[in-house]
Amino acid sequence: MIMHDDDRTAAWRRVAAAGDELSLAVACQACATDLDADCLGVSLIVAGEVRLLGCATDERAERMEDAQLVAGEGPCTDAYRYRGLVEEADLYRAFDRWPAFTQAAAEQNIRSVMAFPLVLGTLAIGVADVYRTEPGLLTARERNRARAYARILAVLALDEHPHLATSAPRSPRPGPQGYPPSIHMAAGVLAEVDNLVPEDALARLRAHAFAHNVPLVQTADHVLTHRTLD
Repeated sequence: MIMHDDDRTAAWRRVAAAGDELSLAVACQACATDLDADCLGVSLIVAGEVRLLGCATDERAERMEDAQLVAGEGPCTDAYRYRGLVEEADLYRAFDRWPAFTQAAAEQNIRSVMAFPLVLGTLAIGVADVYRTEPGLLTARERNRARAYARILAVLALDEHPHLATSAPRSPRPGPQGYPPSIHMAAGVLAEVDNLVPEDALARLRAHAFAHNVPLVQTADHVLTHRTLD
């Protein structure tokens, strides 16, 4: 279905009415409310290398975005790689698709997800993940509205993070699409201390976070402070 100007106008009006200021956080909340989502997360990706949490409407969304960093899989990664909508009607039945991510979803009581790439022209800057605690997909009408919000979120994200437009674009590659700067730094510390190549240090960091059910950024902060995972 083609997105109409009416959808864009209605989305902008809802965002403007949702808060005293126009911001990415306000737009995320307006989008979640309008799409009847239980929570919503936005991950921003710089040239496929560095990933930042742009917004999370609550702790569940924050944990779901982090789970995709830890697992190196999930709707955010796929939507960014393929530059298109990625959805799963029932995550309880999607173990073969995203084994680690679906485990994290079950822990947060998330049953369905819809991921929309944030794209302006040829510039892909991230993904918005719409989470629900009930199984099911967005209707065609809701998808249209979600695409309108995706453009708004992209505009506001670029306004708040202008460096997203200055990084040289790269073709999407297999596997995880970027990590926060602190995680790259922590992997560098582990690589130096344990005499590992950076890829193995990053894998060890992710494995430790997954095994201990700790956010990846928190694990990285521990390494940066103590120079060890212990």
